[in-house]
Amino acid sequence: MTLDALAAEIASQAEAEAKAIVEAAQAEAKRIEEEARNEVSEVSSISSDKAERESAQLSVEVVASARQANQKRALIARREELDATWGTVKEEVGSPKMKGRKEILDSLVKEAGKSKSGMIMRPVSSDRASLSKSGFTMGEDIDGLGGFVLESKDGSTVLDFRFDFRLEAAWKTSLGEVNNILFGEK
Repeated sequence: MTLDALAAEIASQAEAEAKAIVEAAQAEAKRIEEEARNEVSEVSSISSDKAERESAQLSVEVVASARQANQKRALIARREELDATWGTVKEEVGSPKMKGRKEILDSLVKEAGKSKSGMIMRPVSSDRASLSKSGFTMGEDIDGLGGFVLESKDGSTVLDFRFDFRLEAAWKTSLGEVNNILFGEK
């Protein structure tokens, strides 16, 4: 074999080997590319599913938060309405011109008459004139919507016959009915 033939043979083998290496590399590159595409598709699908779940969860949370905010506003509005109603009731009861005021005072004086003698009557200023004929010794005025307190001479005993205490008790007792009237529920 001649040198030229040997060189041609080596070149031919080298070319065949290079061609095989290139084909193997191309096949490997194609396999890697396909594997990468599959992995990207899988990651994309997982990310998309996760994003959809988070979006759905966020939607539920936003709706729940909005519902809670609405409930809070409704409760605040109800509270304001109840406070306004309570204020109106106290204003009415505290008015010296309230219908039936004299009868209520007469009833309280009759009830107070059962108390031990020697008590000093301390009236709410708006009721002083009506209560001055009660037979009790009159003391200084007190604050309140109406009525009076009886106080022992030494100040150790005080019996409260003011409208305030009785009105609060009546308000608490009838709060369910007030709610029903104002809001249609108990």
